[in-house]
Amino acid sequence: MKLVVAIVHKDDAGQLQDVLRTHNYQSTLISTTGGFLREGNATFLIGVDEPKLGDVLGLVKQSCRTRTQLVNPMPPVMEPGELYLAQPVEVQVGGATVFVFDVEHFEKF
Repeated sequence: MKLVVAIVHKDDAGQLQDVLRTHNYQSTLISTTGGFLREGNATFLIGVDEPKLGDVLGLVKQSCRTRTQLVNPMPPVMEPGELYLAQPVEVQVGGATVFVFDVEHFEKF
């Protein structure tokens, strides 16, 4: 048995949850925040038998694509009277960060 912990962008969470449900995988969804942009994420906890691990990882990869987004950088600390004109910066968002753990013992009541 394996425990998959997948941290995905909030915009990908609904699609991933639907795909997992369609393929009969149960998951627990936890709303989280973090990363470079301090945006909303979703953390999925998915218990899966080892032979089906590749299928689950494929579903996560298929549902959570990276994309680019324009963001305004935070202004630097400035002295009064200084002018700062922020230029939007293109950053990559989305995708998934996945951890896979061995589960020593599992019970369902």
